[in-house]
Amino acid sequence: METLVYAAGALGAAALLPRLLRRLELSRAKHPSLAGHSRLAKRIAKWLPYYEYAEDRIYATDGAPAAVAARRRAGFERLAALYRQRYAQTVDLTARVEPLISDLQFTGAYRVPFQYSAHVRRHLRSGSFVAAAEGVTLVDLDGNRHYDLTGAYGVNVMGYDFYKTCIAEGARRAEVLGPVLGLYHPAVAYNVERLRAISGLDEVSFHMSGTEAVMQAVRLARYHTGRTHLVRFCGAYHGWWEDVQPGVGNPLPPHETYTLRDLDARSLRVLERRRDIACVLVNPLQALHPNANAPGDSSLVDSARRAGYDRAAYTAWLKQLREVCSRRGIVLIFDEVFVGFRLAPGGAQDYFGVRADMVTYGKTLGGGLPVGVVCGRRDLMRRYRADRPADVCFARGTFNSHPYVMTAMQVFLEKLAEPAMLARYAGLDELWNARAARLNARLADAALPVRVANLGTIWTVTYTQPSRYNWMLQFYLRAEGLALSWVGTGRLVFSLNYSNTDFDAVANRFVAAARRMQADGWWWQAPGLTDRAIRRRILRESLRRLLG
Repeated sequence: METLVYAAGALGAAALLPRLLRRLELSRAKHPSLAGHSRLAKRIAKWLPYYEYAEDRIYATDGAPAAVAARRRAGFERLAALYRQRYAQTVDLTARVEPLISDLQFTGAYRVPFQYSAHVRRHLRSGSFVAAAEGVTLVDLDGNRHYDLTGAYGVNVMGYDFYKTCIAEGARRAEVLGPVLGLYHPAVAYNVERLRAISGLDEVSFHMSGTEAVMQAVRLARYHTGRTHLVRFCGAYHGWWEDVQPGVGNPLPPHETYTLRDLDARSLRVLERRRDIACVLVNPLQALHPNANAPGDSSLVDSARRAGYDRAAYTAWLKQLREVCSRRGIVLIFDEVFVGFRLAPGGAQDYFGVRADMVTYGKTLGGGLPVGVVCGRRDLMRRYRADRPADVCFARGTFNSHPYVMTAMQVFLEKLAEPAMLARYAGLDELWNARAARLNARLADAALPVRVANLGTIWTVTYTQPSRYNWMLQFYLRAEGLALSWVGTGRLVFSLNYSNTDFDAVANRFVAAARRMQADGWWWQAPGLTDRAIRRRILRESLRRLLG
């Protein structure tokens, strides 16, 4: 009897061993940061208490001496006075409508680290309204002209005047039909053929946003593979729905999502061995900051932000993914909602030379109007089974294929094929890499602790010495006439119509802003200060607040 018990135990252990090994393999493929551990990140987010620095500490949270703190205060007050005078109407309208628009409340609260946010919002408010766009500039309600580095959340690839033309001409073409929905404007036929040629895929579906397009691509992959899980890579953004945003910001825990390390052989092993993976989502934007969340100044508590793009390494990684997915019957999805048509006229597939099974587009493809698109293999795009008529994969939307969106897209795609437009892509990497290098050289020559990293026209700002106050740079940049989005120096997005003269003007203003910030004492450095020491101090502050 005892022998039977031991034998049964051994058999049970043997049966569990493969499962335990797969679980261990999955754990090893996760990035060690919080971005790679969504459940832990959510627990910490719920635990982290709010606190703010008293005014007498605001300017010396790094232990700066009184003279340096006084310089910082004076610089802050000068900026605040300038903002009040220069942006009066723009800031006033923003303040009046902010209590009525939850999005403005959110972006207003998360421009800087929360410990400083209340003080900054009281004294150094930023406006969120603009009156006009001309060339590469935006004009606010007070008539101030700023060089646009917002990129309209990635929509503005070609320049605002280009999209004005797409919308106006598209509206003229759709005017006779009007907002007829459910039936198609003839522009749809043209768009489908052009998108098939661009993507190299068989079929197309239209949606109302990039988020919705990704949702549909994942749903179809699950439907056709019969598998449950999607793989996303650490830090990648694919919209705000549950399965692709499993960490902070999503009230539900992740269930059918694996978040794995980008550019890591351990992730490839997971793809090789697990049987429940339906698809792998790739956002090529992560090539600029692998395994890190989209950078924003609200988390800029120190100088640990890192970025750097290696085209050869990322191309090799995509090729490895392609091979593994093909071998294992996993659907490879390129999420090109942000980078599509920014890197190359054929998108990221064209740029990296790797073909996906499905591709999602959005943002710029709508010619300035909201859109989402899925292109895919014919066997993956079908939404029903001919031999099982009740087994369908449902996806509809009232405004899918809206006539005005389709005609604006048609104009966009027509213009994209013109020789003059295609010429913009020639030597694009070399042009923008050279511009970034020139700016970095100027910053280094001026002994400024700031650098830029870029993936073509998508840039992020990094900092070369530990500091609590890097987030202040966004306000100096705006004062110099550079328009930034609410994430500040985390993401600067240029359009392709920036001339050398335009860029030189931006570079001059960038350097001037950094010089002024340095002169005001924000980059004074305490002897021995490190990013780790800064984070430990913040941890101690949080624990004191939490424990009373």
